Amino acid sequence: MSTRAPRKRLTAGERRETILDAALSVFAERGFHGTSIDDIARAAGISKALIYEHFSSKEQLHMSLLEQNAGELFERLAAAVAAVESAERLSAGLDAFFAFVEERRGAWRMLFRETADPDVAALMDRVVAQVTAVVAALIAEDPGARKMGEDEAVRREAIDMLAQMLVGAVQSLANWWADHQEVPRRRLLELAMDFAWLGLERLSRGERWTTR
Repeated sequence: MSTRAPRKRLTAGERRETILDAALSVFAERGFHGTSIDDIARAAGISKALIYEHFSSKEQLHMSLLEQNAGELFERLAAAVAAVESAERLSAGLDAFFAFVEERRGAWRMLFRETADPDVAALMDRVVAQVTAVVAALIAEDPGARKMGEDEAVRREAIDMLAQMLVGAVQSLANWWADHQEVPRRRLLELAMDFAWLGLERLSRGERWTTR
């Protein structure tokens, strides 16, 4: 007579991760407003009541997912930048960013393509501000940054504006990539570095755009 092995009982932490994984999949597919707790419970193979043992509402579950993935994105960027020499930090950071988008497309869609909710928008504003600060620090490390203005305040302002433009452009490119997944990650990195590095290199030599 065959006997069935007893099912392993999940810990509270493991159950929470199961719920988060299922919620990410459903939110990414249907969006926040198109998703119900019942949908998430079915995807996780558990009861709705069990979800409420871990999360008080759909909103709290959604925000927990956003915070978790936003934190992971920033940690990846920081680790990639810290692991290489200064000349390679920008490309390492961009590659880490695109790797996150490639590996976690559902999370990316949640993070940057559904920001109508004020709480979500506020969270993403904080994430973008953190990333922009890292990029500004990388630009400021370049010796050529001293040629961006004789006055320290003017130079810092120029660096901040360049960082804002670069982060915005890369974010827009990642959104475009969601609809053009046939484009390899390496191609995105090369083009982003052409766009950023060549422009920064010319600025560092003191070149400036002038009206003709």
